[in-house]
Amino acid sequence: MRLKLEVGELIYFTSDQHFCHANIIKMCDRPFADVDEMNDALISNWNAVVGDEDEVYILGDLLYKGSGHKANTIFRQLNGKKYLIKGNHEKYLTNPHFDASVFEWVKDYYELDYKDSRFILFHFPILEWAHYWRKSVHLYGHNHRPRKPLSEIWDKRAINVSVDVNDFFPVSAEYIYERAFDEYSSEQCSNE
Repeated sequence: MRLKLEVGELIYFTSDQHFCHANIIKMCDRPFADVDEMNDALISNWNAVVGDEDEVYILGDLLYKGSGHKANTIFRQLNGKKYLIKGNHEKYLTNPHFDASVFEWVKDYYELDYKDSRFILFHFPILEWAHYWRKSVHLYGHNHRPRKPLSEIWDKRAINVSVDVNDFFPVSAEYIYERAFDEYSSEQCSNE
């Protein structure tokens, strides 16, 4: 099932916050003194761009360490209607104290119609995704600091939405659309 969205709705994408994961600061050279500063900055950045009625598609690894209670406390501070595509660190989902109602839904994979295109949402990068030969874009996370983004070595329509490559902010659907299709040609793909 896909959701058809009307132009003008505010939609954002993000991944790999790794809330409560102190080691991610060193592993990814994040500019934070400690996990509390990182958590606070990620929440502040999220809420600076996402409003209460906006939709946010999280492509995995929202929280790495922490209890169900800690996940509830952090996630309830984040603006917007949250949709989760599971990553490889969503262990909090099985914690009996976690309140899954913070998410509109939780899925492994999702296809989202946006304007005249389709966004393919999955935590991991895919070299050739569903509807690849049509007007589509693949959004992924997992790669915090890749040597070269998939968009440079394969296809510019593969876009990493990890906070580590987006200044620790969610990115808008409009930004994704413009970045993926700024030179789009009907000769390259067809949207039949």
